[in-house]
Amino acid sequence: MKLVSFGDVHMATGNLARMEHELRDTDLIVISGDLTNFGGPTDASKVLDAARKACPKVLALPGNLDKREIIPYLEREGVALHGQGMVIDGVAIFGCGGSNLTPFHTPFELSEDEIYDTLQHGYQAIKDKRPLVMVCHTPPFQTKCDRLMNGTAVGSKAARRFIEEVKPEVCISGHIHESAAVDQIGPTTVLNAGPFKGGGYIVVRYEDGKLDARLEFL
Repeated sequence: MKLVSFGDVHMATGNLARMEHELRDTDLIVISGDLTNFGGPTDASKVLDAARKACPKVLALPGNLDKREIIPYLEREGVALHGQGMVIDGVAIFGCGGSNLTPFHTPFELSEDEIYDTLQHGYQAIKDKRPLVMVCHTPPFQTKCDRLMNGTAVGSKAARRFIEEVKPEVCISGHIHESAAVDQIGPTTVLNAGPFKGGGYIVVRYEDGKLDARLEFL
């Protein structure tokens, strides 16, 4: 099974055309949040349609710059990952959208308790399954994936706590554009591809019972 993930799209889907070779054998696209720029379902549908043309099977969750009404829209489309958990081709996937609180009061922000509870709700649906991929728009606190330009760590403490407790094999994140990176929390590989317009994306392969996750750039 091959999963390709990208996020922080902000309506800029042009790089999908450059990924034709990569996506040719992809089984699943996961959009890890911020489909739009402060947009709702109409804008989100444009991004989802573009992704579906590249790969019929898509999952997505909203980011902090997506309006909350995107959640029921994604649910109606059958692609929602926020607070959900499912097994696809032997890989268990669960997720949480939005972000922890910011100084900017963006459309979809959550308290740390809400982030933890949302992750827990999704995880409960697949808790006995492995391997496990956690998709969280906001990266876990104090990693290479959550640093501002000045080095300040602004990720979610709840996301980090959940990783330390559950130990998913892979955590896909985003949100912090300047922190495209790969890091480790114990056995968990944490990845942030940065904004999709910048050419970053994540490839996760499941083969012989093991997951391999890599950060790639166009």
